[in-house]
Amino acid sequence: MELLWRAQRRNTLVTWPDAVNERLDQLVAAGLAAGENANRSHLLAALVVHADLSPAFVAEVLRTYRSLSTDALDEGNRSAAEQWPEIRRTGPRRDAHRPAVRGDGQSAGNDEDSVIANDMPPGPDTPTAKAHP
Repeated sequence: MELLWRAQRRNTLVTWPDAVNERLDQLVAAGLAAGENANRSHLLAALVVHADLSPAFVAEVLRTYRSLSTDALDEGNRSAAEQWPEIRRTGPRRDAHRPAVRGDGQSAGNDEDSVIANDMPPGPDTPTAKAHP
């Protein structure tokens, strides 16, 4: 029997507000404080696996998320940060690859749901792509 957490992996690109990202760090810190070997990937997978699949539950979670103010989440993040150790991430820092922000608060690059072209392999119409016989 293969354990789910050791099964084949899939990368997923997720964009979300900074406060949500901080909240994920705090949830990982809570797991570490409880003595668990926790990381962002395992925590997100555990939350998805244990979420109720009923349409009513999913609708309520979405409505609650969409009505939450940034101040409420920021306050919750600050109070949690005082209780648990700070998360130290390994690997490259994601802030180094963020597009510049214009004066009006909008991204100067792609919109938040698009993928940066340099991260994608060349497609068949790309001049650098080679045709396969």
